[in-house]
Amino acid sequence: MSRDLEPRLLRAFLAVAAELHFTRAAARLYVAQQALSRDIRRLERELGSELFVRTTRQVRLTADGERLLPYARRVLDAQEALATAFTDTARPLLVDVGAPVGTAYRVLGEARRAAPGLEFVARYLSGLTGAAAEIAAGRLDVSFGRIAGIDAALRSGLAHQPVRYERMAVLLGDGHPLAALGEVPLDALAGETLYTGAGNAATAEWTDLAARLLAGRGIRTAAPFPEIAGQDEFVRVVRKHGWSVLASTEFLAVPGMVVRPLAGPVPLSPVSLVWRRGLSHPGLGVLGSAAAGLAAAEGWLDLPPGGWLPDEDRAAMARNT
Repeated sequence: MSRDLEPRLLRAFLAVAAELHFTRAAARLYVAQQALSRDIRRLERELGSELFVRTTRQVRLTADGERLLPYARRVLDAQEALATAFTDTARPLLVDVGAPVGTAYRVLGEARRAAPGLEFVARYLSGLTGAAAEIAAGRLDVSFGRIAGIDAALRSGLAHQPVRYERMAVLLGDGHPLAALGEVPLDALAGETLYTGAGNAATAEWTDLAARLLAGRGIRTAAPFPEIAGQDEFVRVVRKHGWSVLASTEFLAVPGMVVRPLAGPVPLSPVSLVWRRGLSHPGLGVLGSAAAGLAAAEGWLDLPPGGWLPDEDRAAMARNT
């Protein structure tokens, strides 16, 4: 085996491992698919191992591919840390906040106030699942969301800091009978159809949380639908289909609709600050301090009485990793 593996080959490997699709991985890296395939074949030759099983219908990691994952991440993390250590001016930190409201956006604003000399560049991606793949590919630094809902292979390359338990809510048309209530009992939604993001692969962790909450309650979920981009399109689709929307209380204002907290039980959406293991950047520490300060001041990590949360989420939020 070569002792001088090029970092480019490891980046190619991690992109394919994240996407399990050569065309998408090539697009993520801005390279031609043929060039990406050549890099993977070269890496396999240098390691003397087959890393992927390729068929006409799917790509999956071999046992050796799974074994390489943590090593590849550590090598690239170390390379990034080395480059950062010898850079006089920290590069901009790319931070996904999802929307220009809510928990992540407030943490970002606090970090900017605390460190005006650093550059935090906001991104507005849809869902932690999609953002985590961007982080793994090196195209994003930080995001926020439900870490327990991320695929285990992808999660192994991520670190997180618990930030908040957001209260889950329902988004209703302002003429809906339940819109007059201050909070909506879950049982009152029996027979309703809720949009939970099904069909949008980037928000799979949210759709999974919704399925766990709604199971056995007689509440229908909307059939899978392609990602809805933009507020105007979101409003159009939701109104056309007559859907209510499972959301959190930290939701973007939608014209003609109202957000109502859910109760009986009080369902919670866990939010963590998430980044790539080994990331070295002064802005990361500032974000972490800003999140911890807001959480302490506003009780973001206090579990309310009757709070509902899956066991794996409780375990993930009980520790920093």
